[in-house]
Amino acid sequence: MGEEKEEKKTKKKQKHHHPNDQTSKSSKPTSDLSFQPSSAVKGLRFGGQFVVKSFTVRRARPLELPSLLSLPAPPSASFPSTVAFLPTNFTILAHHAWHTLTLGLGTKKSKVLLFVFESEPMRAAVDRVWPPYIPLGEVNRRLIRGLTGCEMARFKFRKGCVTFYVYAVRRIGCSGFSCADDLRTILQSVVALNDFLDHTAMLAMPNQRSISYAPSVAMAH
Repeated sequence: MGEEKEEKKTKKKQKHHHPNDQTSKSSKPTSDLSFQPSSAVKGLRFGGQFVVKSFTVRRARPLELPSLLSLPAPPSASFPSTVAFLPTNFTILAHHAWHTLTLGLGTKKSKVLLFVFESEPMRAAVDRVWPPYIPLGEVNRRLIRGLTGCEMARFKFRKGCVTFYVYAVRRIGCSGFSCADDLRTILQSVVALNDFLDHTAMLAMPNQRSISYAPSVAMAH
């Protein structure tokens, strides 16, 4: 009886682990497993918080990203391959107002977006076409899906009242990632951050727009 049970267990294992499946997995490089076409990769998520889609993020200036990630001053952490978007003052306060008006049901978490490109020329090309301000509701369509011919690896980190979305971007068909050092430094820095209990760090950013500034792009919704 014991031998029959062992044989049945062995047959079940063979059914669950088909040799063709193992071949297909092992033939694909590990570095490619997390990359997906821009049309298929997950974008920003809002749940039922549709009002948040109208909140605006702005392009970060060169010194702001290292400051937010608690990194040393440039040139050691200038990230020439990276484009970052931070919430404006207006967005930060709008999150708090929304949270208060809904008696705590509305989210007060802001989103920070980081796009790490495989090369500086690729980032420079995007610089020329991406807007300086964009509503969160248009990020998926205009930024993520707009990168046709590219594939991305997506990383998401919740750090208290700030959620970080990190996207590694490369051309379809490429293997590996040329700016892996930048990507690794950013991911490790985000993981090492303590939770943001409030938005003081962002409100203290240099050149942050005043809360009275309302860019026209924010009125798209």
